[in-house]
Amino acid sequence: MNVPASTAPQVPPQNDTTEAAARSKPQSRGADTRALTQVLFAELKTLEPGSPEYSRVRGALIEANLPLVRYAAARFRSRNEPMEDVVQVGTIGLINAIDRFDPDRGVQFPTFAMPTVVGEIKRYFRDNVRTVHVPRRLHELWVQVSGATEDLTTAHGRSPTTAEIAERLKISEDEVNACIEAGRSYHATSLEAAQEGDGLPGLLDRLGYEDPALAGVEHRDLVRHLLVQLPEREQRILMLRYYSNLTQSQISQELGVSQMHVSRLLARSFARLRSANRIEA
Repeated sequence: MNVPASTAPQVPPQNDTTEAAARSKPQSRGADTRALTQVLFAELKTLEPGSPEYSRVRGALIEANLPLVRYAAARFRSRNEPMEDVVQVGTIGLINAIDRFDPDRGVQFPTFAMPTVVGEIKRYFRDNVRTVHVPRRLHELWVQVSGATEDLTTAHGRSPTTAEIAERLKISEDEVNACIEAGRSYHATSLEAAQEGDGLPGLLDRLGYEDPALAGVEHRDLVRHLLVQLPEREQRILMLRYYSNLTQSQISQELGVSQMHVSRLLARSFARLRSANRIEA
């Protein structure tokens, strides 16, 4: 059955105007944000700092410019840090920029604020994230290596080789390897973590050795504590016998007494030490 042309559903013709409008939406939002920012700064200038109204307008400025912070934070997405933390740090930079901005200087606020936001984020990574300090040049070069690695991975569909990264940045392969090592300083590996691939225990289990004399430290300390409780003469006999390694005969000659007397004094000293040890226990 034929449908009269007058009753057929009318489909609006496609033209470039709709697509242009869709493309212009982000630009329109950006323009709206800039216009709102200018109005809020003009209002903020007329208010008394610290007043409730001043705080309200200042908060509105922060809220309106948070997309700027998220844009800056996205540049650091390869750092393996939670994006929420990076945005919070960048927001601190945004607040500092709002407090320092002078609209009468004729500079757009995003142009003024971006270096402050990025600087605050970089300071966070430099002072709070790195576990090992690396030279500034190596750090800046590592950022380039990281970016080149992402670009080459996207282009080739695989991880690039060191030589490909070096050729891309016109630097040596040694510099690329040094940058990769510098990048690892953002996170320290636990000493207790097992080594990947080699099946070996954690590094902590492989460091150092067990000192065989360690078990005797407590005993020596106890003996030293008990020795001071003996008479001075018996202390000297024990010192000569067990620290100077003299025989009972040599001790008797040293002290001018008989060997039998030295033997009796040693036996009495041992009895006193055992008795004192039982009391201490």
